[in-house]
Amino acid sequence: MTPAARLSAAIEVLGDIAGRRRPAADALKDWGLAHRFAGSGDRAAIASLVYDALRRRASAAWIMGEDTPRAVLIGSLRLQRGLASPTIAALLTGERFAPPPLTQDERERLDTASLADAPPHIAGDVPDWVLPSLAGALGADLLAELRALARRAPLDIRVNSLKVAREAVREALAHLAPEPTPHAPCGLRVPIGEDGRGPALHVEPEFLEGWFEIQDEGSQLAAGLAGAVPGATVVDLCAGGGGKTLALAALMRNEGRLVATDDDPRRLAPIHERLRRSGAAAEVRTPRGGRGRADVMADLDGQADLVLVDAPCTGSGTWRRNPDAKWRLRPGSLATRVAEQHAVLDRAARLLKPGGRLAYVTCSLLPEENDDAVTGLLVRRGDLAVAPLDLPPSLAAATRRTRHGLQMTPATTGTDGFYVAGLVLRGS
Repeated sequence: MTPAARLSAAIEVLGDIAGRRRPAADALKDWGLAHRFAGSGDRAAIASLVYDALRRRASAAWIMGEDTPRAVLIGSLRLQRGLASPTIAALLTGERFAPPPLTQDERERLDTASLADAPPHIAGDVPDWVLPSLAGALGADLLAELRALARRAPLDIRVNSLKVAREAVREALAHLAPEPTPHAPCGLRVPIGEDGRGPALHVEPEFLEGWFEIQDEGSQLAAGLAGAVPGATVVDLCAGGGGKTLALAALMRNEGRLVATDDDPRRLAPIHERLRRSGAAAEVRTPRGGRGRADVMADLDGQADLVLVDAPCTGSGTWRRNPDAKWRLRPGSLATRVAEQHAVLDRAARLLKPGGRLAYVTCSLLPEENDDAVTGLLVRRGDLAVAPLDLPPSLAAATRRTRHGLQMTPATTGTDGFYVAGLVLRGS
């Protein structure tokens, strides 16, 4: 496919997303199935265009004067990719599979329109209803943080210290030019292309041998801040696909007892292969579906030295990776997540033994899911207290402190927007 044909395809996919209010991944998959002539490079390039447009949907629509798939794509070419109007015009010729040529109004807007007078939710590319919560979390840095949240995310990996040292992986992947991450001791950052795409790390021999996992530096840091140590009894209560479970096992050096579970058994499906590949030792407990199901963690109540709660949340801290999610988020969804966090925190507290530690983690920037959730637990459980977090010096200098914990952000730490708080069960 030509670059112009890819633009037409991206406009088509954006129209499907807007018209059917569906996830971008689903729309891109369906487009690929309906256009089997498109190669893997074409599909990846179209996905990159679509995600860039979704990152800048509000601001692109603002400068173009309308919120149509074509306008959003054209605006994003200027805002996200830095293309000038003559370059854009050379792609939109109307010939063969190219989009129709730029109109005179589109040319003028590309040349003269500005975000200088745009309201914060437009300039920051977020839904207007969520702006007060974000302002409460980010304060005077609101716009700078939102702009960072609209940029492309870096590509980070966590070196598996159970098998190999970071420098050995760096040398093995020298053809990809990875560099150590700023804060995480086992992290490497792999450069991505100008189109936002990174290399296919999952086919590298070192990945297949379990030398590394693809994991954002913020996620790596959150697992480290939980405070897992060798010999402890540790529960990963919302383990999902197992990214933090593997990190905990490495921190524990496979010494002690590590139990992973998740309320949604479908999310646990990838964990078994990942454990095998990495050599991490963990017991996986999969709950059965249906009402009235047994509590698979009941026998561990009062026994855990550490419980990690990587809670279900809106994912607002990962919007640079999943930009369509922010436009599908509704107030009712936030309320649902808050209720789920309430329940999982209560369940986690019952697992702690006296002196045991609860690490609460979200990939959210919203106080309702972060400090407010911790406050609620402290009110419900008077035997819990906030515990300090042991921060690496570089992270301590960069991170944003909150009432009960810390908030990582794309602008301050260069990571996804992870929140971490520690609590301890007072001894009896």
